[in-house]
Order: sequence, then structure tokens, then C-alpha cells
Amino acid sequence: MKKLIDAVIYTDIDDELGPNPTHWLPSNLPEAIRMLVGIKTVTILSGDQGSVPNSLLIIPFPSLKLKGLIRYLERKDKSKRGGIARSAITFLFKETDDVIFYKYISYLKAPFDETTRRIIELDNINVESERIFEEIKILRNSVSKLLDDFRTKEITSPASKEFPEKRSKGDKLVDYRFKLVVVGDPGVGKTSTILRFTDNAFLRTYVPTLGVSITEKIFHAKSGVIEMILWDIAGQAKFETMRRHFYQGSEAILLIFDLTNRISFTSIKNWYHDVMKNMEKHHHQMLGYIFGNKCDLIEVRRVKLVEALALAKELNLKYIEISALTGKNVEYAFYDIAETVIKSRLE
Repeated sequence: MKKLIDAVIYTDIDDELGPNPTHWLPSNLPEAIRMLVGIKTVTILSGDQGSVPNSLLIIPFPSLKLKGLIRYLERKDKSKRGGIARSAITFLFKETDDVIFYKYISYLKAPFDETTRRIIELDNINVESERIFEEIKILRNSVSKLLDDFRTKEITSPASKEFPEKRSKGDKLVDYRFKLVVVGDPGVGKTSTILRFTDNAFLRTYVPTLGVSITEKIFHAKSGVIEMILWDIAGQAKFETMRRHFYQGSEAILLIFDLTNRISFTSIKNWYHDVMKNMEKHHHQMLGYIFGNKCDLIEVRRVKLVEALALAKELNLKYIEISALTGKNVEYAFYDIAETVIKSRLE
């Protein structure tokens, strides 16, 4: 399968000297292309009074028959005029592949945001520029993996019987779409629970450097055809600073614990507060569920039903016991989440 990212260029933008491409891949990328990319990145900033966009941009390079996915960086630097240093990360790709980039650009924001944060941290401690470019290489690998999976989805999903092909109401394939964030301690069965629900009709994209797995499923429910986008957030402490990016835009949260592991149960309240702390600016009611997983392991159970129900009531969440192994209550639980979210939209 052909690669979707043709080249990567990191450009320093100096107010006096202009653009200076400092690192690039492949190593034999022609200077003319490097400078064209650098000049265009500066032109965009100068055309908007020098303000740096916070979002990802896609711009054309017609002479190259390429397009560029650009993320600008801005950080404090007393050695620069105005005390601000600017730079840009540019991923070049073929015009014929732009549908993948345009359609899934919102999924790429989180890895770019995290890399931007890391680069600024490294710059603040004056590390070698090669170390900064290593972060960009990691970003390229993560984004390439995401894009490859998105492309696979585009190729394979139309033939899947799990995805509805026709709708009786208008031409829409999906009536409702929403994001569900799934959190909990490591090893409680988050991924197993998701895979039990999605079965074979899913896109599973794991980004190990970021600790997030994105899964989608489209299914029929009482309210219509629903696309549920599940963000399985890694529970390890090393991913703590990244998680806040992944919470944004979710309409519901799912907290999972292991009924045979009491520590994972006591962590639920911390997970809930972590999500809500980082979702203070959301403009809708955040719906929440708690799943007690491994209900099939009756003899080694360590959390009583009455305790779990009490916690759910305290946090104003709904509680359901499931088994990712046997599938007990899994489908019912996710359908219940979907119907609750749609009902809240219509109220």
C-alpha cells in the first residue's frame, strides 16, 4: 500500500530572515520544494497580520501537485524580535489523496497538539534541534498509522453488511453521530469491552505513542442509524497530560472497573473528576455510565452490587454490570448509552 505522507518539513520562521527549513524527510528532498513550503508558510502568516492559527490547515501547492497539512507553533523566546519564536510542521501529500485528510482532519488534531506541546517544552530547556525533529518523526509515524487505518476503512466499510447502505429518510447514511470517551485503570477490560460490542464492524486505530484507540461503529437503534465513536483512553500515568485533549467533544463518558479488582473500583471517582475537570467548558450536559466488568467471575468478585450502585448514585451516573468475555449486557449497555444521548439532544 502506498504511503500517504510524501514528505515532512520543519521550518523556523524568522521575522527578519524569513523561512528557514531546518529538518526534512526524506533527506534528499529537493531544496526548491523545501523553500517553496517555507515561503508559503510565511505568506499565510503575513496575510493575516502575523497571527498564528491554532488549528490544522490544508493548503495547496499546485506546481508540485501536492497539498500540505500545516501546524504552526508559537512560543516565548526573548532572543527573537517581539519575544516570540514561530515555526511550522508541514506534511506534504498528493492532491489525489486529499479526501482522507479533509474527512479525518479532526482526528489528527490530538497528536499534533501533543507534539506541539512537547516541542515547546524541549525548546524551553534548549535541547538540540535534532531531538525536536525526533518528536516530529514520532508524530509522522503516528499520523501515518491513523491515515492508513482511515484509508482501509474507506475501502472496506462500504462492503460491510454491518454498515447500513440505504436510509428511508432522505439521503443521510447516519442520523446521529456522537463521541464516547472510555476510561478506567489499566487491565480492567476497556478494549475487550469495546471489541465485544463492535465485533467485526469497526475501525480500530491504536496510537501507542499517544495512548488512544479510536473505534467506530454504525448501527440501527430505535432513534435511527447511529454512529458511535469510541475513544479508548490509556490508563497509564505517563499519558496523563495527553488525556485532556482526548476528552474534548465527547457527549458521554464511560468509566469501567474490574469487579474482581477493588482498587480499580476505588479509582472510578478519580477518573470521573479527571474527565469533568478537563470538560469544564463543555456546552452540553455530560452523560455518564459506569460498567462493572467481569461479572462472570462470581467466586472472585471483590465489589458488591450495592457499593457500585451507591457510587453511581453519588456521581449521578448509570450503572450496568457486564462481561466482555461472555458478552453479557454489553450490547444492551451500549445501545442504552446511544438512546440516552439522542434523547438528551431532543429534550
